[in-house]
Amino acid sequence: MSLPRYPEYKDSGVEWLGEVPAHWNVDALRRRAALNPSKSEIRELPGDAMVSFLPMEAVGENGDLDLSRTRQISDVLSGYTYFREGDVTFAKITPCFENGKGARMVGLYGGHGFGTTELTVARPDPDLLDSHYLDWVFRSTPFRKRGEAAMYGAGGQKRVPDEFVREFAFGWPSVEEQISIARFLDRETARIDALIAEQETLLALLAEKRQATISHAVTRGLEPNVPMKDSGIAWLGEVPAHWEVRALKSIVATPITDGPHETPVFLEEGVPFVSAEAVSGGAINFDKVRGYISAEDDARYSQKYRPQIHDIYMVKSGATTGVTAIVEGRTDFNIWSPLAAIRCNLEIALPHFVLSYLRSKNFQEGVALNWSFGTQQNIGMGVLGTLPVALPPEDEQRKIAESLQDKLKELAALRRAAERAVPLLRERRSALISAAVTGQIDVRGLVSEEAG
Repeated sequence: MSLPRYPEYKDSGVEWLGEVPAHWNVDALRRRAALNPSKSEIRELPGDAMVSFLPMEAVGENGDLDLSRTRQISDVLSGYTYFREGDVTFAKITPCFENGKGARMVGLYGGHGFGTTELTVARPDPDLLDSHYLDWVFRSTPFRKRGEAAMYGAGGQKRVPDEFVREFAFGWPSVEEQISIARFLDRETARIDALIAEQETLLALLAEKRQATISHAVTRGLEPNVPMKDSGIAWLGEVPAHWEVRALKSIVATPITDGPHETPVFLEEGVPFVSAEAVSGGAINFDKVRGYISAEDDARYSQKYRPQIHDIYMVKSGATTGVTAIVEGRTDFNIWSPLAAIRCNLEIALPHFVLSYLRSKNFQEGVALNWSFGTQQNIGMGVLGTLPVALPPEDEQRKIAESLQDKLKELAALRRAAERAVPLLRERRSALISAAVTGQIDVRGLVSEEAG
C-alpha cells in the first residue's frame, strides 16, 4: 500500500524525531498525561468493593488483558499499582518492556483495577490526548527504543524510569486526528495480524503434514495395497507383512552409547562439544554447540565414543527427549551425556531410514510411554535399546528414504517461505505504527468518520 505524506512539515526540534507535520505540536508527554495517578480518588469506596486485579502474566504483548481476576480493594490498596478505566499502561521492567507488554485499561470491574508494581500508568488529558492513540505511541518503535536506552538498574532488574516517560518529547496532532490515526492502525494491524495468523496456521499444518508423511512411510511403506500384519506393539499398530519387527539394539553395529558424563572445561575455541540444544530437525546445528573443549579433553572423551558419518543421535534426557539428528559432513566434535549415539549395522539397517523411523509419530509415542522421571524426563539406555523398529528389506528401506527426502524437501521449501513471511509481516506492522504516529504518512482520508 502506497500512503500519502502530509503536505507540509516542520523541524520538530527533537533530533531523533526529525520533521513532523507542520500543524502538529511538539511537547513532553507530561503536558498531556498524568503519570501514576494517586489512589486517593477511590479511598471513599468500601473496602469490600471488588476491582480487577492484573499480575504481570495478565498483561499481554499485543494489548490484550486477562480480566478474570478480581480482588477486594482492602486487599490491594497497598503494595500494588492503581489504574482506572481508560488509563494506558506498559510494563517498565526488562524483558517485559522490550517484549511489548502493555495495554489500554478497558473493561475493568467497577471501572478500577490494581496490578503489578512493574506497570507504569499514564492517564491522558482527554482535551489533549486520546488514550487509544497513546497506546499506539507506547507500542511504537521510537518509544520502545528510547525507553530501552533510558533503562537503569542491572541485569533482569532494569526499568524504564518515570522521568523518561514524563519528558518524552513527541509530535502530537489534534485529538480528532489522533482518533483517526488510532482507527487506521486498528484496521491495518488487524489485517497484518490476520496474515501472520494464516502463515502460522500454515506452518502448523506443514509440521503435521511432515510428521504424517514420515510416519506413514516408515510404518506402512510406499505400496498402498500391501498385506499387513499386527506388529504386537500398541503404539506401532499394523506393519507390512513382509517387514521384520526388531529391537533397536539388534540393528546397530556397536552398542548404543552416550557421551561423557563429566562437565568439561569450556574454551572460547577448540573442539565443538555438542549437547541436546544442538540437535533438532534431523540435523546438528553447530551454531548451538554447548561450547568448545581442548584437544586433550577430546582425545580423552573419544576413548568412549568418536563420531562417524551417519551416526544417529537421540536426546535421551531433558525437555527434548526423543529428538534426533544424523551426523553429516563433519566429525570433528564430541558429544555430552544427554545424547545417545546409534550406529547402524549397514548390513541390516540404512541410517537415513532408521533416522526417519525414529522421527515418526509412532516411535516418539513409544519413547514417551517409556520415559522415567527424576529431576527431568529421560529414557534409559537399556530401555531405548529394547524399543522395536519396523524394518523392511534393504531395497525398500532405500526407496522409502529417497522418497521421503524428496517429499520433505518440498515441505521444507514451503516452510521456509512461511517462516520468512512472518518476520517480514511483523516488520511491516512495526514500521506502519511508527510511520503513523510520527506523521510520516497522512491517514486522515483513509478512515471513515463512522469507523470505530
